Amino acid sequence: MIKILLVDDQTLVRQGINSLLALAEQVDVVAQASDGNEALACLADSTLQVDVVLMDIRMPNLNGIETLQKLKEQNMHVPVVMLTTFDDHESVMQALQAGAKGYLLKDVSLETLVEAIETVHAGDTLIQPAITERLIQGLQGVKGDFESSALPENLSTRETEILRLMAAGCSNREMAESLFKSEGTIKNQVSSILAKLGVRDRTRAVLKAIELGMI
Repeated sequence: MIKILLVDDQTLVRQGINSLLALAEQVDVVAQASDGNEALACLADSTLQVDVVLMDIRMPNLNGIETLQKLKEQNMHVPVVMLTTFDDHESVMQALQAGAKGYLLKDVSLETLVEAIETVHAGDTLIQPAITERLIQGLQGVKGDFESSALPENLSTRETEILRLMAAGCSNREMAESLFKSEGTIKNQVSSILAKLGVRDRTRAVLKAIELGMI
């Protein structure tokens, strides 16, 4: 069972998400926090095991993005899914650059939320497709922060297809089902895409592909 730290400054919202997650057998909310400072205290507690953090992006005292930056500074390597009512591309960019592994709107279904938790817990990145579309639109022509915009090696037709599915927020399993391939094959092709683009993860692969005009 995946152990969750739930972080949101609005008590009713936090309780609502907690009640929703209680219906899922795959996850267990082991702690709650009302801001980033409380979240950091929970993660620093050696008696508390946390596998994934679900965190609001806009909070008083220490917001979600600032908390992500603190986690990086303190070498706390726990995957974070950002939950928000806002879908502006600037917030998405800031959260992803700060290290978020997932980004969802709060109106998602329980199934989507649990799938996102499982995805980031497995080491992948997930951005809600509706957010990805706005992100791509907002980033057209925007210069990224990559060291080089040169593409060292061309992607194959299949790799480009997978890259587009990645940009749509598809998981490896969803891509495998869509392309009638095994998850192992998809994982290998994703690794090849990352290597060719010279990036560390799926999110930066999508962002660099946008910068290069590939998708």
